Amino acid sequence: MDCGDDGKLSLDSIRDSLIRQEDTIIFNLIERIKFPINPTLYKQQLPSSSNISGSLFQYLFQETEALQSKVGRYLSPEENPFFPDNLSDSIIPLTKCTPVLHPAAESVNVNEKILDIYINQMLPLFCTEADDDANFATTAACDIQLLQALSRRIHYGKFVAEVKFRDCTDEYKPFILAQDRDALMKLLTFEAVEEMVKKRVAKKAKVFGQEVTLNDSVEEVKGKIDPLLVSRLYDEWLMPLTKLVEVEYLLRRLD
Repeated sequence: MDCGDDGKLSLDSIRDSLIRQEDTIIFNLIERIKFPINPTLYKQQLPSSSNISGSLFQYLFQETEALQSKVGRYLSPEENPFFPDNLSDSIIPLTKCTPVLHPAAESVNVNEKILDIYINQMLPLFCTEADDDANFATTAACDIQLLQALSRRIHYGKFVAEVKFRDCTDEYKPFILAQDRDALMKLLTFEAVEEMVKKRVAKKAKVFGQEVTLNDSVEEVKGKIDPLLVSRLYDEWLMPLTKLVEVEYLLRRLD
């Protein structure tokens, strides 16, 4: 949902995008779990002679974002950097158009929380505990793609919040003015929809993760990814973090 798409902003268009993003997240998960956790990648500091601070993963991620920012990735309101202080200026000129989101959107970024949950909770859930130093760079590349997909999905809460606010301004505005976080969270929560999402992503994980064979055997083969873990990923982290983004966006949308 880029700038200038204001007329296309609707719950239906947002829902369609979120459903497509499910596919991206699941496929990236399948790619990542081919490798072990590789904890050294995130913990070991680079030698002082390298003149680089932080872990190897942090270095690779920062350099990736810096390169992508040069070609305009973070000009899109759908993209939120993990290391905003290390971005390079874009060589792509900024298109003049009407912003879809309120200016407050720029101040809502939960990537630090996403990264912490990803390394300390998600990876141990999906991957085996081991180091494979021959695949550190490949592992980091998979991490970066998956993290960016997770971040895009979670920060899409800004668009969800914006369209809900426009459709029911009178319902949301008193809670925004009162800065009532709990009331906004309750207003944004639809348990039936969340249950449907969990069932859908579990079904997708089962289909996308199955081994394709050319024989007619009906024997069930273990899939590449556990559908219940994908459902849990959405239940415990993705949907709660998306609602957190929605609430934070609305609390800042005071005018």
